[in-house]
Amino acid sequence: MRIMGIDPGTAITGFGLLEQEGSRLRLLEFGVIRTEPEVPDAERLLQIHREVGALLKNYRPDEIAIEELFFNKNSRSVLAVGQARGVVMLAAAQADLRVEEYTPLQVKMAVVGYGRAEKRQVQEMVKVLLGLARPPKPDDAADALAVAICHAHSRLKYNPHACRMRE
Repeated sequence: MRIMGIDPGTAITGFGLLEQEGSRLRLLEFGVIRTEPEVPDAERLLQIHREVGALLKNYRPDEIAIEELFFNKNSRSVLAVGQARGVVMLAAAQADLRVEEYTPLQVKMAVVGYGRAEKRQVQEMVKVLLGLARPPKPDDAADALAVAICHAHSRLKYNPHACRMRE
């Protein structure tokens, strides 16, 4: 089962692709889509849509997971992230993929076991869970991998035919 995790953003959208076999996870690819701040928003969103579409076509994930919108005090950044989420979800729908959404709390719980974990702790656990020499960089790619790991763990938890996760 191939799972693509997405950490959406207008400036940087992180992505990570995992292969899941039972409880085993294998890293296939990760990276980011960057857009330039001086480019009009509509063109930045089009770029994200096109590049996510190309990733989905090239890597053919079976499932896609995306981080839900986190509301903070900056309403402008919430709007921008929401727009990026929308074009990612559109690209997934065009590829006939259902999108599973996870809150930052759910991602942290699945990866670290603590919902208020710091970003550094999440990145370190992504490294450990995927057997990497160092945490993936940039942070947005590590966050996308954390979303994919969260989805993989969720699949195990709710699939009676899959291996049980360690409690």
